Amino acid sequence: MDFGAVLQTNPPSARTVQLAKLAEAHGFSHVWTFDSHLLWQEPYVIHSRILAETSRIIVGPMVTNPATRDWTVTASTYATLNEMYGNRTICGIGRGDSAVRTTNGTPTTLKTLRESIHVIRELANSRPVEYNGATVQFPWSRGSSLDVWVAAYGPLALKLAGEVGDGFILQMADLDVAEWMIASVRTAASNAGRDPLSIKFCVAAPAYIGEDWEHMRNQCRWFGGMVGNHVADIVAKYGVDSTVPKALTDYIKDREGYDYNQHGKAGNEHAAFVPDEIVDRFCLLGTAKNHIEKLEALKELGVDQFAGYLQHDNKEETMRVYGETVIPGLTDTITARK
Repeated sequence: MDFGAVLQTNPPSARTVQLAKLAEAHGFSHVWTFDSHLLWQEPYVIHSRILAETSRIIVGPMVTNPATRDWTVTASTYATLNEMYGNRTICGIGRGDSAVRTTNGTPTTLKTLRESIHVIRELANSRPVEYNGATVQFPWSRGSSLDVWVAAYGPLALKLAGEVGDGFILQMADLDVAEWMIASVRTAASNAGRDPLSIKFCVAAPAYIGEDWEHMRNQCRWFGGMVGNHVADIVAKYGVDSTVPKALTDYIKDREGYDYNQHGKAGNEHAAFVPDEIVDRFCLLGTAKNHIEKLEALKELGVDQFAGYLQHDNKEETMRVYGETVIPGLTDTITARK
């Protein structure tokens, strides 16, 4: 299993770069950043600095969207970074949440998302593509390589991920929901004539190493509020009696609005409706042993990467314990089973 660290690009930018370097030193393979241009600093500028000061870490957004950035500019950014630093970029993409809602916009349609994935991937892989009625290609790009991983929750979005994604990002570590979503993506891939095992599966959720459960839960409760925004969209579209697991839809019944100025922040007042049980199910909390046990269960479901959100007050210590105990412990356990 690979491991990623998910960072917010809060100023000072040097702090984000420092955390990314620390992630590499502790054995993480990926560094992901939020991409919401009003709430945080521009991620791609910081990605360039991270790549310059590391040697193997792969960087990308978790997640970008087709609405706030021209697709050809997005592709050009990746192709340029790949030329500068080797093929060490990855694109996480979804319909859009905080980046579009803070400007009174709405998430894009799945049709738009599908088209954007095709354009971005072809151009960033040094290939020509049809765009706005013209055939376009970067004449300066040679040998660039980019995978596009799709973030999704609802049934139709999961279907799209299976049909066109190089990978699937599930922003939640609930085992029951992960099992359902992974099966949905694999079924869609198979129905589209793709090898379902060729799709990489990434679970992204807050990771906090500690023993004070009340404190850890309060530091990570914001995540249930963030997920609730997407769940509310699903319930509005499919109703409460859809095929979506009750573990995902039931907890938002007491949700009352959301303030994106507190998005992704510990102490988010609009996440008070999230019960402790949901925090425990959606996140990875507790001792290294607790983390290893849940990661083993995710691995059994087919998860290829765990990306830990570090939007809390224990970033360095959590990465240290992962580097010294969790990552090698998980590897040793899996190897022993073989």
